[in-house]
Amino acid sequence: MTEKILIVDDELSILSTLQDVLQDEGFETLTADSAEAAMEILQRGSINRFQAALLDIWMEEIDGIELLEWIKDRYPSLPVIMMSGHGSIETAVKATKIGAYDYIEKPISLEELLITLKHALKEAALERENEELRRRNKPQSVEIIGNSPAIKKVMQQVELAAPTDGWVLINGENGTGKELVARQIHNKSLRKTAPFIELNCAAIPDEMIENELFGHEKGAFPGATSLKIGKFDQANGGTLFLDEIGDMSLKTQSKILRVLEEQRFERVGGTELFEVDIRIIAASNKNLEEEITAGNFRKDLYYRLNVIPIDIPSLRERKKDIPLLIDHFLNQLSANGKSSKKKISKEALNSMVAYHWPGNVRELKNIVERIVIMVTTPTISLKQVPPVIRMANKELLQVDSFPESFREAKEAFEKQFIQTMLLKNNWNISKTAEHIKVERSNLHRKIKQLEIVVPK
Repeated sequence: MTEKILIVDDELSILSTLQDVLQDEGFETLTADSAEAAMEILQRGSINRFQAALLDIWMEEIDGIELLEWIKDRYPSLPVIMMSGHGSIETAVKATKIGAYDYIEKPISLEELLITLKHALKEAALERENEELRRRNKPQSVEIIGNSPAIKKVMQQVELAAPTDGWVLINGENGTGKELVARQIHNKSLRKTAPFIELNCAAIPDEMIENELFGHEKGAFPGATSLKIGKFDQANGGTLFLDEIGDMSLKTQSKILRVLEEQRFERVGGTELFEVDIRIIAASNKNLEEEITAGNFRKDLYYRLNVIPIDIPSLRERKKDIPLLIDHFLNQLSANGKSSKKKISKEALNSMVAYHWPGNVRELKNIVERIVIMVTTPTISLKQVPPVIRMANKELLQVDSFPESFREAKEAFEKQFIQTMLLKNNWNISKTAEHIKVERSNLHRKIKQLEIVVPK
């Protein structure tokens, strides 16, 4: 985004000179020859149209100090630089107290003006990002649902790990709730009022991950038109959650290891070192020890992250929790206004408990939401549960619970088979296609057709 500057001065020659200089530096400008004109411009659109303003102090009728007061009353986040050829210490102090970023005397040194303006823009950008982070990262209410021995063990580990500053490595299949556990650790920690920043290492292209982690300086590369604050900077004082870290390339692993050890980094295109104080929580759906043996993961990074290991059980290992989870999701959907609270029949519940849930809790939540949306009756019956789930419970299979057509039965088997093979191959579509000897495009089409949820 090109930064836009509002210039206010009743001397047209100064307006023209400043406009030419700033445009040569890559800024977009808009000028006003009076305070009244500036007020009209600001009121005409969103304040986000401008990133800074330059105000002359000595103008007729409404002077720059009055205009500064008017701006700070309505647009307190807009950085304002005052300019005057008849300045005094009292005037400069007054402008600063009202909220001016800085005060420059005329005749203006263009070099000084540009340096001051760039500093103001950089600080304002940081403040906007920090404010957005504060807004987004207020502690969220998270709850781990279940009373099975497997999930109780996880809860105990969370209670022990959270108050410390120890780094945590969370292991578990896709959809088991690794992010939920990470948030719970953060919310119970001494850092709970600081940001919780997450990065899905599998979702960012390798060539972009440094930029995401460390940010970049303006002009660092073509298209870098403004300063970008990276995840390390955003998480300063709080927690950085590195999800699916097993998908990070060896090259990036080397760079992140150095930053983790030193707790300081450089932005892309910059030379300044920034120190940070962050707690790292990492997660992976892969067996990292196997990845080390295969040469895909650094042993030293693994030992650095694996201070407190927490293993999240699959839903298959905690079937006792399925009724509690279903009730929780039904309550959530009702509270969100998506549906009146529905009940689930004993037969329908038993079939869902018997199912193997390759997509784990995420898949269960999606299925419950789908049933709630599609079922109009107040009670969910066995017949209204998807065929692939009904067929999982052989004890309940009766003639009237079978799919009603050969096509439905075939689709139910195909869905269960493909989900199982995807799970076996860590949800990698290419590997699964090769394993079951079909073209990748055909498998992708089947996944879409059968509405199989592939974890991202």
